[in-house]
Amino acid sequence: MSLQNGLRALNLEMPDKIPRTEYSAHFHWDLVQKVTGIPVSSKSTVKEQINASREFIKAWDYGMFWNILPFGEIFGEQKTKMGHASYQADAVDYSNEVKNFIEEPEDVFDFDFDQVYGRRNSLNLLQGFQDDYDKMCLEHPDTVNMTGMYTTCMSGIIEILGWDMLLLAAGVDSQEFGEFIKRYVTWNLQYFEALAKCKSDVIMVHDDIVWGSGAFLSPDFYRTYIFPNHKRLLAPLLESGKKVLFTSDGNFTRFIDDIAGLGIHGFVMEPCTDMAYICEKYGKSHVIVGNADTHALLYHDKEYIENEVKRCMQLGRSCPGYFLAVGNHIPPNTPVEACLWYQEFYEKYSRR
Repeated sequence: MSLQNGLRALNLEMPDKIPRTEYSAHFHWDLVQKVTGIPVSSKSTVKEQINASREFIKAWDYGMFWNILPFGEIFGEQKTKMGHASYQADAVDYSNEVKNFIEEPEDVFDFDFDQVYGRRNSLNLLQGFQDDYDKMCLEHPDTVNMTGMYTTCMSGIIEILGWDMLLLAAGVDSQEFGEFIKRYVTWNLQYFEALAKCKSDVIMVHDDIVWGSGAFLSPDFYRTYIFPNHKRLLAPLLESGKKVLFTSDGNFTRFIDDIAGLGIHGFVMEPCTDMAYICEKYGKSHVIVGNADTHALLYHDKEYIENEVKRCMQLGRSCPGYFLAVGNHIPPNTPVEACLWYQEFYEKYSRR
């Protein structure tokens, strides 16, 4: 039923059961083992992990499998190294390496993307997206699958410049920095043109345009330089008939209407973004994914978790394209018992 419910929600057809998706819960190996009974850990083989994840996703009844990042390393070593907090089990992704790629704002303003990164072979790009989507369909046949891009606009620029240089360059000359964004999007458009040609009907577009507190640049800058460039990137996807889901970490409440104006089909959000407003204004016209608070599972008791699930379900119940999800993910240090309570209350309140 998860595949059918996911398809119905994506098509705004109000399934009888509210579907759900989660980002990376299938890497919480203690939880996966508890739910499936399959022995698995960060030290298991890739094949063993894929098999256990598949069974977990089936058991938790995902209506959609959230997937991006097939080109996560598109900049190679030519990017700023900002370190990396522990995200995966056993901190296998932790890094304390910090190194600037660009030292002066003037070098940002003169940056030539074609010269530094070159142009990609369009057939190779298309094959990369198609291979990623096919792999997801093979690994998770009982849910709606997708592919997508992480380094869309600002996320790509954060990867290249790092936060310090991004904010410094924007402060030194916002117009020149805006032109830098435009040049990046012109270079990045090759990925979106290839993405538009792949067979995935659903595309996840990730761009971290805000912080948890909201905008990190002036609203006028967003509306002059960021959203118009989003439109350029999304144009080939929308023209090819893709269903585009937009996601950003942080609080993008201030820009909800701007994002809707891009022509996207759905919002994926963290709990700091106002889902109540989205449900009220866009609940009948857009897919909505969110926005249970990960802190509820990490730090609170069973009653608190139940109330958090009820809050989300009450907001999303009348929205035909609503999916429950934790924002932004269930980290591997989340108590297994809390995850099981969350699942219990999803099943309890998901029937319309």
